[in-house]
Amino acid sequence: MNDNRPPRWRQRRAVETPGAGRAGRPLIGPPGRPARPRRFFTVHLGFTAPGAADAREQAVAYAEALSLLRPELALGAAALSPADAWHRAERLFCGAVGPDGERCVDVADHPGFHHAPGLGGLGWGDGD
Repeated sequence: MNDNRPPRWRQRRAVETPGAGRAGRPLIGPPGRPARPRRFFTVHLGFTAPGAADAREQAVAYAEALSLLRPELALGAAALSPADAWHRAERLFCGAVGPDGERCVDVADHPGFHHAPGLGGLGWGDGD
C-alpha cells in the first residue's frame, strides 16, 4: 500500500483520458439526488418610527425601494410588526388576485380599484 490516507480521500486517476473513467464516462457525474425546491425566506429589518402609522409608511417605502433594486423580492409578502411581537405581523400590500391572475400592488386596505403592477396596469374591483 502506497498511500496511508483513508479511502475516501484517495483520488481516482484516469488511465485513458483526463476526466474520463471506464468506458469514457466522466469520473464526476450529476448529483444523485434531485435539486431541492426553492424555499421562501423572510428578512426582518429593524427601524425606529414615532408611531404605527409612520412605521407603516416607512416600511412600505423600504419594501418598494428594495423591490426596485431586487425584482425577485416578493412585495406581496412584505409585513410589518413591532420588534418584540413578530407574531402580530400585518401585511403591507393588498395582494388581491385579479381576473388574469395578477396581484394588486397597492397598500393594504386601500380604497377604490385594485391595480396590477407596472404603468397602465389593469384595474379591477369596486372603485370610486
